[in-house]
Amino acid sequence: MADQSTQSIVVDAPAADVMAVIADFPAYPQWVAAAKQVEVLETGPDGRATRVHFVLDAGAVKDDYVLAYTWEDDRKVSWNLVKGQMQKRQEGSYTLAERDGATEVTYAITIDLSIPMLGMIKRKAEKVILDTALKELKKRVEG
Repeated sequence: MADQSTQSIVVDAPAADVMAVIADFPAYPQWVAAAKQVEVLETGPDGRATRVHFVLDAGAVKDDYVLAYTWEDDRKVSWNLVKGQMQKRQEGSYTLAERDGATEVTYAITIDLSIPMLGMIKRKAEKVILDTALKELKKRVEG
């Protein structure tokens, strides 16, 4: 069983603003360094993406995959892997909690790769993914 990695950051903006940036997948290549191509394949009745295709290039890690998304208003978005080249499993979520005009964003992710990787190296890679994603999100929302 894979271990879940979790990390949080406080963004100086309301939850709705933070979630709007998270939900704007076509804009990801503008602010997510590793995202080379992001395409919404399906949307739900609320207009938010339910299936998204990603082409990622993070130097040593390259992948082409599709994620399925579930939205809970501006409080939480969860996803899981539909298909991938390097990954055999990805489950993740952003949970947003407003506090005094700011929003605490908690990012949780579990990734299993198709290729074997030492647990220590995998956890370090997940920490870098979490850290980078949260910092890029904060910078994008706060401008």
